[in-house]
Amino acid sequence: MAHERINIRQEFKLIPSWAYALAGVLFAGMVVFLLVVFRGDRDAPPIPLQILFGFLPGSIFAVVVLLVGYVTRDARRRGMNVTLWTLLVIFVPNAIGFILYFLLRHPLMIACTNCGASVEPTFNFCPRCKYNLRPACPECKRAIAPGDKFCPYCAHQLG
Repeated sequence: MAHERINIRQEFKLIPSWAYALAGVLFAGMVVFLLVVFRGDRDAPPIPLQILFGFLPGSIFAVVVLLVGYVTRDARRRGMNVTLWTLLVIFVPNAIGFILYFLLRHPLMIACTNCGASVEPTFNFCPRCKYNLRPACPECKRAIAPGDKFCPYCAHQLG
């Protein structure tokens, strides 16, 4: 199976703007909430420590929201059930939903070189135009590259 090339910038662009906005609100809200909670307490830690106490859970909430946003867009581009996977990653505790998603997600779709239709990378033929996506030698049945004049395995002349 061919490995996908990961471009981290493209992956960050996949996260929707609502996820960034919600993550920012949750992050800032957690810091402000804990500052308000500690305000009336005589034994409250110093202000920098209070901010740090808000920073840690705020960061965790923000990362979870960003991951949920990523899963919603990534599942759609991979042809998976978006609603099912979004609900799974939200409601399955301890990040097990995220782990399951990243272990079980489908490979990225590829475009048929003949008609441009989205095709799973494991398909041998395009379901729309029946184009042979993985040409094989007629003699030994091993994969050949388009444009080869001879089979690299059995030296059979290709037409």
